[in-house]
Amino acid sequence: MTTIPLNSEWTYRRPAGPFAGVNGSPEVLGTVRLPHDALRDETRAADVPAKGAAAFYPSAAFTYERALDVPAEWEGKTVQLEVEGAMRRAQVFLNDELAGVRADGYARFFVDLTPFLKYGEANDLRIEVRTGEDSRWYSGAGLHRPVTLHVDDAIRIVSDGVRLVTERVEDDQAVVSVATTVVNDTRTTRTVWVVTDITSPLGARVEGDNTPLTLAPGETSTVRQMMYLGDPDLWSPDSPALYRAAVTIDNGVPVETAFGIRTVTVDPKKGLRINGDEVLMRGACIHHDNGPLGGAAIGRAEERRIELLKEAGFNAIRAAHNPLSSAMLDACDRLGMLVMDEAFDMWTRFKTPYDYAADFPVWWEADLEALVAKDRNHPSVIMYSIGNEIVEVGTPHGARWARKLADKVRALDPTRPVTNGVNALLAIIDEMPQIIEEMGGLNALMADKNAMATVGATDTATARIEESSAAVDVLGLNYAEKRYAPDRERFPHRVIVGSETFGPMIGELWPQVVESPNVIGDFTWTGWDYLGEVGIGSTMYVGDENASGQLEREFPYLTAWCGDIDITGHRRPLSYYREIVFGIRTEPYIAVRRPEFHGREILNPSMWAWSDSVSSWTWNGFEGKPVTVEVYANASEVVLELDGAEIARGQVGDEKAMLAVLETTYQPGSLVAIAYRDGAEVGRTSLVTADSPSLVASVDRSSLTNSDDDLAFVAIELRDAAGVLAADASATVTVTVEGAAVLAGMCSANPSTEERFDASTWETFDGRALAVVRPSGAGTATVTVSAEGHEDVALELTIA
Repeated sequence: MTTIPLNSEWTYRRPAGPFAGVNGSPEVLGTVRLPHDALRDETRAADVPAKGAAAFYPSAAFTYERALDVPAEWEGKTVQLEVEGAMRRAQVFLNDELAGVRADGYARFFVDLTPFLKYGEANDLRIEVRTGEDSRWYSGAGLHRPVTLHVDDAIRIVSDGVRLVTERVEDDQAVVSVATTVVNDTRTTRTVWVVTDITSPLGARVEGDNTPLTLAPGETSTVRQMMYLGDPDLWSPDSPALYRAAVTIDNGVPVETAFGIRTVTVDPKKGLRINGDEVLMRGACIHHDNGPLGGAAIGRAEERRIELLKEAGFNAIRAAHNPLSSAMLDACDRLGMLVMDEAFDMWTRFKTPYDYAADFPVWWEADLEALVAKDRNHPSVIMYSIGNEIVEVGTPHGARWARKLADKVRALDPTRPVTNGVNALLAIIDEMPQIIEEMGGLNALMADKNAMATVGATDTATARIEESSAAVDVLGLNYAEKRYAPDRERFPHRVIVGSETFGPMIGELWPQVVESPNVIGDFTWTGWDYLGEVGIGSTMYVGDENASGQLEREFPYLTAWCGDIDITGHRRPLSYYREIVFGIRTEPYIAVRRPEFHGREILNPSMWAWSDSVSSWTWNGFEGKPVTVEVYANASEVVLELDGAEIARGQVGDEKAMLAVLETTYQPGSLVAIAYRDGAEVGRTSLVTADSPSLVASVDRSSLTNSDDDLAFVAIELRDAAGVLAADASATVTVTVEGAAVLAGMCSANPSTEERFDASTWETFDGRALAVVRPSGAGTATVTVSAEGHEDVALELTIA
């Protein structure tokens, strides 16, 4: 088996019909390295059909092309193209002949190119994609995940043909089964030897087996080998030990697979257990985009997101609402992040005009098979989700679909539980007039700040979702925490996960998770800010020129602005509050509400919105003016001191659990928050006013590899000589890259901007911006960051 990455030398352009040649060749928009999102560089506009759901990006179609050299010696071999993700409605052509199609933009698929090959010459490979009004968030367009060519002998291990399962873990050993599927495409019966070697996390060979396998012509068969590993290192979030299995047939090229030894169980009394140890999932829902890179799933960007999410206290992610890239799953395996692996955002009923609902009846089975085949060897994947907020789960035939999908997943992989993210309100939306009347009218419903959970806990909702809920092993509840306690009594065999919850409510939600053995975790919406569904977490003030009161904001809003972490990778105040609520941070945290809005009334507060606050005590121009300070602490009382003198004191918990809100007057200096419990100090923290700032830049890694996966992230900040961030300062920053790298994208965290990700100049936001650099060859590169009134900053990169 030969595997060839096919990510370089692609051109892309607009599609051209058969008559386009009359006017000459279509314009090439660029030569790119995959993964790539072509939609990212299109022009955003207020009047695009998908509006803010797609971050005001237009509908679009693109053609990707490259030459494929096919040597004569490939004749007689099987040549397959693996496309991990083509957004969306992909058509694959070789030498102008249709070789394969796939509707879903997140599904990995294989295309057999063999019948269309021309040997001994260059072949023309073309992939067409089309997208628009087919997603509730920004999904991008293009070959946003890697493309790989597989050149295989007639007798070969099939694609995804090695499956590893932890059969049992004992006191002194683990038993792991290795199932290898081999096909014989020759015209004669053949006997081959299947050889498996297992290496430990340290790289030493610890087990192995050799098994003969006889195959008749055209036959496919599976060899099962049992491996007995003494004193194994178990995989867990705290200790993500990875073994490797190398499988060969007749001493050919090995198929190598990383795997972890671990067990997963769930039940309503003992909750979720990994290797027998109880684990509560501190979860983050995340969309697939990578901010300034658009939808491109470049390996280092995927890894960095998992690193930063784990540093922020999360131990689990939910793939919202589609299969994750292999690069992200690999990172979860290495770093110890649990994964709820989700398949669909809709089944048979549309959520947007041209979405996957039209394709679901034809493709659902193949897409589930693709998800499980790609992901089943990843130890981080502990649960499959068959859907998110599926409208029809409240109907009898929707329940039939739930059972059909769940049973299909179990047939493919019986080792993991199956869930479904149910929005109980959506499931009974057709009965809302009667429900509103029963609740005392529309005004009574609107007065309930969490009406979604209230409606989701009604008897009507209970009855309507009961059958579809029984089809899964774990019931995922979106915004329905009022079901946790009643369901424990009414459905004693039901295991629940808070599959999607309002982030700012974590102070109320987490104690319920801790106290409820039937609830195994909470997944906030959302862990990382994302493109589209613009402004759902923003703050609107009465009197603002553009304050419509609508949940989704106006152009040029770009991001949802509801993530614990913004699109640059910077943690927002809610992230630190959550960490304190989780009990994994003891130091208090200070955030200050933007003083320019002090006293302003908030218009229609969003349930996804945290306060409009920044962790800064630098507010030039607001000296002597009132300011609101938030202190997050597991305490009963908080005292604020400025330069050693007390300026405010307040109780914790009046507005939210573990939150003190204090009023004071802004003056520069050193602000200290001291937290007390029962009169005893339990922690303190401080903020210092920044002096005159300078432009600073730093890179996360200065040594890179010239690979399709690598990136360098350049943090651009305005800091004083002591390193204090001047969050109120602003600068127009330009980045240039010279040498063996290119500027792959640039951004700030500003949720509302007309700036472009492919531009080299951005305005800082809250004193910060980000540039992403991608290798283009081996050698060195210089990244220069400049801004008027500041000295240039130069960073050197080495690329091997």
